[in-house]
Amino acid sequence: QLQLVESGGGMVQPGGSLRLSCAASGSTLEYYAITWFRQAPGKEREGVSCIASAGYKTTYLDSVKGRFNIVRDDAKNTVYLQMNNLKPEDTAVYYCAPETYTYCSGLVSPNHSWGQGTQVIVSS
Repeated sequence: QLQLVESGGGMVQPGGSLRLSCAASGSTLEYYAITWFRQAPGKEREGVSCIASAGYKTTYLDSVKGRFNIVRDDAKNTVYLQMNNLKPEDTAVYYCAPETYTYCSGLVSPNHSWGQGTQVIVSS
């Protein structure tokens, strides 16, 4: 069964950059669309960015367009989220999850168990 582990979070100043990693084990992620989510304190989890299988399509939350970039390296069984020009409102715990289909549908795989995520703090 596909298991995903997030890493790469940290504390940065506004305008800084981080690269998050979503590493898969137990199975290959090449047949899954993968979505990054985030959850800020007191807020609901929201989808940030998705990359379809084979990377033929990507989607982004409006507030991160032009700043975040999602890529996948199926040879390394990993999906990355490059986050540039970070803002305080990007502060959240970031999670990745496989979608039900090979394309970005917004439907997380029903077999997915959410991990611990990786904390991103943007503060001066």
